[in-house]
Amino acid sequence: MPSLLTDFLRQAGGTAVIDGGLATELERHGADLNDPLWSAKCLLASPHLIRDVHLDYLENGADILITASYQATIQGFRAKGHSTEESEALLKKSVEIALEARRIYYERCAACSSGDEHDGKIFKQRRILVAASVGSYGAYLADGSEYSGDYGDSITLETLKDFHRRRVQILADSGADLIAFETVPNKLEAQAYAELLEEENIKIPAWFSFNSKDGINVVSGDPLAECGSIAESCKGVIAVGINCTPPRFIHGLILSLKKVTTKPIVIYPNSGESYDGDKKEWVENTGVSNEDFVSYVNKWCEVGACLVGGCCRTTPHTIRGIYRTLSRRSATPAAE
Repeated sequence: MPSLLTDFLRQAGGTAVIDGGLATELERHGADLNDPLWSAKCLLASPHLIRDVHLDYLENGADILITASYQATIQGFRAKGHSTEESEALLKKSVEIALEARRIYYERCAACSSGDEHDGKIFKQRRILVAASVGSYGAYLADGSEYSGDYGDSITLETLKDFHRRRVQILADSGADLIAFETVPNKLEAQAYAELLEEENIKIPAWFSFNSKDGINVVSGDPLAECGSIAESCKGVIAVGINCTPPRFIHGLILSLKKVTTKPIVIYPNSGESYDGDKKEWVENTGVSNEDFVSYVNKWCEVGACLVGGCCRTTPHTIRGIYRTLSRRSATPAAE
């Protein structure tokens, strides 16, 4: 399993670019996501928009696409009146859309004979991975608890494993290259994922990315070191890192993770903007500018990040900036 990322990073020059925010880009394309399914609503209503956003990211330099399954759960679809079979098909569809975007992109690369860039878009033949997103139990609840990690005493390790089990099985068999367990808010859910990967003998590798609101612990207050250690000890996990966290915290969090893991570090912060859970909207002018976000990238890579992208409120423009920064890094001889 480790060879997937080792080979991929070697081919990419040592660092690779993850895509950026999905839901906020879908909204920019006209989608209405005011729904408990959030971005997964588009799997039902407008899958072409998901494909278009994936293509936008590929054409701005992304090497890894994360599927629109973060908030896609069998339980969530069933609550909307879909059968189990329909719900499982929608999970598979999230991966199929990303695979289709990758195929279309490769066709466009083959048709472009004018070098890597054409009409302001990047058409560079390279290996592209599709990561099937698994959001936390809190994401399914759609009550903001993925940002607190507080699930209450009634939620046990077994509850979480049972909740995620079938979804993980389906995504693992869907044609994706890996599974991205995203915005993991507490140690209990990390443990549930690790045990599921082993119990179900999941055939594709995974990464775990945690979120933090203080730059020290994960959002539940559990120590990041303990969460990172769970990922480190799970043979199915090939990278560990941080997502949906303000950029200013990332440097210190990478250093903390490096103390407990030897695995590649994956980093895709949000824009740093605050989210108003009551109004269900982002608070304007509370985040960093695109230029400031991209200015952090070299520092993150210097301390160990090798997979870098963006989360909520980052855009294809952000990803283009990361692509250019990492391209310059890989083109610079190590001796300089």
